[in-house]
Amino acid sequence: MENKHINESILSEEILEDQKKNRIDHMTYLPDMQNIGSDIMDQVIDAMNSYDYQQFTAADVKRALAHTERTPQDFQALLSPAALPFLEEIAQAARKETKAHFGNSVYMFTPIYIANYCENYCIYCGFNCHNKIHRARLTPEEIDKEMAAIAATGLQEILILTGESPTMSTVEYIGEACKIAKKYFRVIGLEIYPVNSDQYAYLHACGADYVTVFQETYNSDKYETLHLAGHKRIFPYRINAQERALMGGMRGVGFAALLGLDDFRKDAFATGYHAYLLQRKYPHAEIAFSCPRLRPIINNDRINPMDVHERQLLQVVCAYRLFMPYASITVSTRECERVRDHLVDIAATKISAGVSTGIGSHVEDIEDKGDDQFEIADGRSVDEIYQALLEHHLQPVMSDYIYV
Repeated sequence: MENKHINESILSEEILEDQKKNRIDHMTYLPDMQNIGSDIMDQVIDAMNSYDYQQFTAADVKRALAHTERTPQDFQALLSPAALPFLEEIAQAARKETKAHFGNSVYMFTPIYIANYCENYCIYCGFNCHNKIHRARLTPEEIDKEMAAIAATGLQEILILTGESPTMSTVEYIGEACKIAKKYFRVIGLEIYPVNSDQYAYLHACGADYVTVFQETYNSDKYETLHLAGHKRIFPYRINAQERALMGGMRGVGFAALLGLDDFRKDAFATGYHAYLLQRKYPHAEIAFSCPRLRPIINNDRINPMDVHERQLLQVVCAYRLFMPYASITVSTRECERVRDHLVDIAATKISAGVSTGIGSHVEDIEDKGDDQFEIADGRSVDEIYQALLEHHLQPVMSDYIYV
């Protein structure tokens, strides 16, 4: 029996090694991918690799809290374990910063998933191409019905999402969705597969205002082990997506690491520093952060988040606020009602409502609905979120932008 296990282990290692040899290099651009020659990635990765959060002390944290403008080193201190005993002071400072720049305003939006076809093999994602789920793609007529139903709730901002399949969700298809959205919403965001700057320009012309890209993890070695196939495997193309979006005319870009995939402190620092460098290079850009934690997905119970508890999540959110006080911070339905309400009371300034991560979930008569990307933890309606904000003495805002 022991020999059988050894032989199976050797065979498994041989198969994995063979698969690894046949995989494309995760650091090399594919022929259809635009290389803008930016040095932002190298700066971010070098800074992340040199970040030793264990070296920071209580004195470093106090110094960071005392500053009115925080440096990247202050940001590192606020993300370090040494900052956890000061979490109450950090939260109070973050709340003060939030009130100074946003008042009591909290912006509301909802995502709409228009397709869940995907050509990537990302082992932690419910949409990955090897996962046996029900796939679907909305027609333009169905997108119109879904958006009309969402607009009827009073929301004026929509976030359009697809699986990462340029074949099934072409840029033209997404552009058509943007054109439909313009009939109903004042602000249109995109969370789609990364594209070239000319394609971002086309989507902007169709009505898109901003682009959010989850880098997932900034550790390129870990990234390679999580993204086994598809365009998403190409690490530098993804990390430069926000810059290409700004080059394409988008007024805003969003950043996020999926907290729990790797060392969350290093990923959070890299996320913030990435945004910081792009803000300095493109001063007109509106910057946004999301702080998603890993959630359970269909057909995969082996992906468990590394320890990112509520205290650590609060630390990350507050550190983002203190480092980049003007940035928008979104708290999604990956978090439960209690956590979301707590975060918007301190530092988050944007919250989703009436959320479904399935395809065609807002209108009952749409057939062929697709499975969800992940399980949500807060299923409150738009009205329920609206009332909850009022009860916390916050002002719900449906739109932060008006074209004239």
